[in-house]
Amino acid sequence: MTIEARSDGVLVWTAAPDRPEIIDRFDRYRSLLTEDEARRAERFVHFKDIALFVVGRALAKTMLSTYARVRPHDWCFEIDHHGRPNLADRPAGVPDLRFNLTHTAGLVACAVAVGREVGVDVERIDRRLVHDVAERYFSAREVADLRELPLDEQEVVFFDYWTLKESYIKARGLGLALPLGQFTFHRAPDRAPSISFAPELRDDPASWQFAQFWPTAEHRMAVAVRRTGRDLPIVVESVIPEVD
Repeated sequence: MTIEARSDGVLVWTAAPDRPEIIDRFDRYRSLLTEDEARRAERFVHFKDIALFVVGRALAKTMLSTYARVRPHDWCFEIDHHGRPNLADRPAGVPDLRFNLTHTAGLVACAVAVGREVGVDVERIDRRLVHDVAERYFSAREVADLRELPLDEQEVVFFDYWTLKESYIKARGLGLALPLGQFTFHRAPDRAPSISFAPELRDDPASWQFAQFWPTAEHRMAVAVRRTGRDLPIVVESVIPEVD
């Protein structure tokens, strides 16, 4: 791959498990799994779910190897109690890599940053939605903004909000332990999304950077990055993970 990994930016790779080039490399991707990961893959009933898991692990491990002289086979992940994979240990000389994985039908994505909390979420926008999902999980202001839009815009904007909210809770590493109605995203056509918090949810809105992308015409993506200074450039690339 020719993509240069940088310590002063956020890199997001995406991969489509049904691409012929990825299907051709599937056995090589499976070889990157640890014994525990192989057992997890075997628990899935449908091949499409196995493929999302295997390609996701291959994507993360090959991506991390662009930041350090570590073979993709040698990265080991541990699953925290919120279900998020993290580095089990950091080899000597490896920077403080943070990564986050996500997948939906037809696409896997991984975001990597150095020394900053990062979260990514991707959703396929043609998913069927239960009508009251927004009312159950969004803040009152988000629901009001959504319902003020023309009906033909509401479904896409729903996924704007959903991916942003998921990217934030994934960056925090707390999953649904964070009540989704206690933080609100604010959208504007001329600037990046911003966030505000209910008093009971202690966090600093100014400490978060958010961005949204269309990695494909059918997929909406959001990235959340904890600020520790200036905003970082976020680079999104579609790749075919390479394994020697």
